[in-house]
Amino acid sequence: MIIRISEIEIEPNYLEEYLAILKEEAEASVRLESGVIAIYPMFQKKQVNEIRILEIYASQDAYEAHLKTPHFQHYKTATLKMVKSLNLVDMNALDTETMPRIFKKMGL
Repeated sequence: MIIRISEIEIEPNYLEEYLAILKEEAEASVRLESGVIAIYPMFQKKQVNEIRILEIYASQDAYEAHLKTPHFQHYKTATLKMVKSLNLVDMNALDTETMPRIFKKMGL
């Protein structure tokens, strides 16, 4: 499993446009790609142009396939001028046994 947190700072004047594109991309990824377990975008309450995305992929292959999808390619190219900074933080799950229970709790 691949777990990552994307830390993204958006140019404030592009925020609304960026959020619309991100929301579309995240929804399509989860709906269309069986290897995308979660793409969960969030923003900081005090700094709304500071975006964080929790990304969970079933495998390295699923992640690499995701990067080639039309919806991800559209997101990447359409938002290029909007992103002030990007930091990808690879993570390891501390408690892999609990993770499936989170999704079961949501009725998934």
